[in-house]
Order: sequence, then C-alpha cells, then structure tokens
Amino acid sequence: MKKLPASDFARLGERTRLVMAGRDPADSYGFVNPPIVRGSTVVYPNTADFLARKARYTYGTQGNPTIDALVAACNTIEGGAGTVITPSGLLACTLPFLAFLSAGDHVLVTDSVYRPTRNFCETMLRRMGVETTYYDPTIGAGIETLFKANTKAVWTEAPGSQTFEMQDIPAIVAAAHARDILVMMDNTWATPLFFDSHKAGVDVSIQAGTKYYAGHSDVLIGTVSARTPELYKQLRASWEQLGIIIAPEDAFLTLRGMRTMAIRLKEQMPAGIAMAQWLSQRPEVARVMHPALPDDLGHAIWKRDFTGASSLFGFELAPVSMDAVAAMLDGLTLFGMGASWGGYESLVLPFDCKTYRTATTPGFKGPTVRIHIGLEDLDDLKADLDAGFARLRAAV
Repeated sequence: MKKLPASDFARLGERTRLVMAGRDPADSYGFVNPPIVRGSTVVYPNTADFLARKARYTYGTQGNPTIDALVAACNTIEGGAGTVITPSGLLACTLPFLAFLSAGDHVLVTDSVYRPTRNFCETMLRRMGVETTYYDPTIGAGIETLFKANTKAVWTEAPGSQTFEMQDIPAIVAAAHARDILVMMDNTWATPLFFDSHKAGVDVSIQAGTKYYAGHSDVLIGTVSARTPELYKQLRASWEQLGIIIAPEDAFLTLRGMRTMAIRLKEQMPAGIAMAQWLSQRPEVARVMHPALPDDLGHAIWKRDFTGASSLFGFELAPVSMDAVAAMLDGLTLFGMGASWGGYESLVLPFDCKTYRTATTPGFKGPTVRIHIGLEDLDDLKADLDAGFARLRAAV
C-alpha cells in the first residue's frame, strides 16, 4: 500500500479521506491502524540533539504519533490550518475564549449556546475581566448593532442547543470580519461533513468529538480547528501553555469512530428526519424543532448552507404536567435518558431553558424534550414512543 502524495490526498472524497487520514501501515509494521503510543518522557541520543530539541517529539505534552493521527483526520475534514485536541467537548468550547480573549475584551454569545459554555462565560470568563453579551440567535446581519469598540469575538452555534434555532452564519461572518472580529462556532450538530464552517468564514470551529466523531458513547474528547496559520499558531500556543493533553487510548478510539462517521451520519440523518415527521403528526406534540423540516423557522437557512442534518432535535409537548412527562419517559425501553448524543444508541431527556435564557424569551407553553435517534430499527423506536404517549395520556 503506497502512501499518497498530499496533493493527491486532498482531491479524494470525504469518506475516502476519513478512511485514509493519519495512517501509514509502513510506519506501523504493516498493521492497518496506527498503534497506541503511551509516554511522557522522550530521550535524546546526545547532548547536541537535546539542546536543539532535535526530535520529532520532545515531550508527552507536545503530542505523540497516536494523537497526531487523530489530528490528521480532523484536519482533513475541517479544512483549516490546524487542529488541537482536548480531553472533553467542554474544554474545546472554552479553550478559544482563553486563547483569543483578554481582560477588557467583549464577546457576543448566542442565547442558544450550550449551557456549560454559558456557565463558563458567567464565571471564569467574568473573573478574567471579559464582558459577555448574549444575543438572539436569529439576529443575522443585525449582529453589527451589538458590536462595541472592544468586541473581539462572536460565538455561534447552529442549530442552537436544545431549541435548534438556525443562525445565518455567512451574514454574521460578513458583519464581524468587516470589523476584524473573530467568529467562533460550535459545529458539533452538523459536523464538518454537513457544514463546512471554515469555508463559510468561521475562524475557529469546535467539535465535541464525544458525539459523532467518537460515535460510541465511550470517549470524552474535543477538537478545535483554526482557519488560518496565524490563528492556529495562537491557538496551539495556548494549548501548549495550558498543558492540555489527551490519553492516547482516547485518540485511538476517536480515530476508529471517525472512520465510520460518514456512514453513521448517512443512516442517522434520514432516521432523525423520519422520526421528526412522525412526531409532528402526533396530537400530543405541539411542535417539532428540526431545521430539516420544511415548516421549521430555520429551514431556509439550513437548506441554503448545510448539506445534511444530524439526528438530534427537540419537540414541545402540548401542555401537560411534568408527572405526565415522567410517566412517558420513565417507561421507555429503547431510549436511554442521558445528557449526551451522537452515539449509536437513542436518547431522550426533558429540558427547560426558560430559567437561563436572557436575550430571548422562549415561548413554550408545554414541556420540552430533546431526542437523539441512534441506529436502532425506526419502527421499534416509534413503538416505544407510542407506548410512552399512551402513558402520558393516561397520566393527564
């Protein structure tokens, strides 16, 4: 098996690059997968080499072959200048704030942001002297009205966490770049396969790799990709200075998951849309929040900018008590109740974002539920939910 030149590799399709990236059997004694390399200390053959740090790897915190294989796979689908790996999706979200903001700066953050990211802005970022303003995720080009002289970045997430509002990323990018303001994006829902964030102008692209990258609910990991060499240099410097490192076993498992990510998303996307359509016809459901549905408020933006949809979405129930919701959810046999998603298994959880949104007022009249569709048979999942709805009706 010959190693492809970089120029040939770049012309390959996404699925082929995911299969090929970061592996060279000639480097691994002929084995298909790169080995798990553990280690902290690197030894040098002599004093001159040590003083010049003349080695491919200088210390465990600077990476190793297993982690570099994962970085290569991330780079090939992100299309940026470089990627760093973090030990959780949350750290992937918070690292860009630490890398690119300083005391006295101002950042704009979508009101639909992943709640742990909001918690970081409200605590550590505030203690650092950075001001955060939350904005309506549907503001689009109107974001420019919120810019201040010290605004350094805009944080986006499309669709939004829990409520799945679509953001007009190109419009936000155009407005921000006109003022030399960075645009950062949590792109975990779509992955780079369904939304090319760097091509859209996003400067820093974040993935909670725990989700679709790893894909098997057994790894905590995150990635941060920078669009330009200058941004990557600053990001990488912060990554090194903070001593961020991941276990090589986690890198190996994430890389293994990425090999099949395109196939899993291809299966989960239509299943998620079909389930969203089925739920939208249920009398117990007031509305479904899925941007791929034609009647969704964000559908036009999704159709224009995205090439696909993952299988995570939300729905609002007609007004019922939380006891009725619990009766529905607690009896499910195929849906687990868990706070993650992106794995092969289906998940469901109730949520209430009204208590912490500050720039917008969610207009929900009934309880809200987030649902992730895995790789199970769709008819089995529908039957499980159908029985759940029967329990809900009986508890009203």
